[in-house]
Amino acid sequence: MGFLRDIGTPGLVVLIIGAVLLFGPKRLPELGQAVGKMFSEFKKTVSQLEDDVKKDKDSQDD
Repeated sequence: MGFLRDIGTPGLVVLIIGAVLLFGPKRLPELGQAVGKMFSEFKKTVSQLEDDVKKDKDSQDD
């Protein structure tokens, strides 16, 4: 998430205004919930992959 550090407050305000204009204020909560679920699933999948890689590495060391 390095690119989010470079945006700053004015950029964040522009992104929020753009999102409201593009999706409308009624759809933003739905969109936010969908994005949150997507990131949650992504995080879970990455964690499972890391566990699988670690198990494979441990089994190869034996």
